[in-house]
Amino acid sequence: MILWLLGTICAIWCVLDLFKKNIGLLWKLIVAVLVLGTSWIGLAIYYFIVRNNIEKWVK
Repeated sequence: MILWLLGTICAIWCVLDLFKKNIGLLWKLIVAVLVLGTSWIGLAIYYFIVRNNIEKWVK
């Protein structure tokens, strides 16, 4: 239960961080759904790979 709650809090943080990025709304929604749907794996991928590179990839 504690791990699930911690994962949910981290996922919400990632989504909030994602919506601050300068990319299109469609991309924000796609990545947000993927992060929320893939739990810890999605969080790790977002934090270590996508977070710093998404603006380069989408433009």
